[in-house]
Amino acid sequence: MGFFDHMLDCCDASIPKHKKRKPMQTVEIKVKMDCDGCERRVRNSVIHIKGVKSVDVNRKLSKVTVTGNIEPNRVLNRVKSTGKRAEFWPYVPFNVVSYPYVAQAYDKKAPSGYVKNAPQAYAGPTDGPHEKYTQIFSDDNPNASCSIM
Repeated sequence: MGFFDHMLDCCDASIPKHKKRKPMQTVEIKVKMDCDGCERRVRNSVIHIKGVKSVDVNRKLSKVTVTGNIEPNRVLNRVKSTGKRAEFWPYVPFNVVSYPYVAQAYDKKAPSGYVKNAPQAYAGPTDGPHEKYTQIFSDDNPNASCSIM
């Protein structure tokens, strides 16, 4: 078997290995666009990246959404190459966070319905009694004892 293993190793080395495909991702970028020309320039710069499946430009929100097998930093650099100031989308929907009016999350420049993605806006782990009771009487806890049964 040693000879066959050696031959397989030789054959494997000669076959070019394919690179792993990048996973399907959605990249959201904040770009200030004033006119149709700016929008067209940003769209055309991003759509020619290898692996891009779709590009959605929303000028009202100053947001570009790119979907495909792509690297987020490559998309960001390509948008920056148009001469526009760009950054990854820093906002989350208003109804996702627990405390949208905390100082670090509330932003006057944010589009309506959005707040900044800040850790202070999310609720921390709760040590309240409700969580303890749900763990005691959970179906996942086989050692749970109930005095009624």
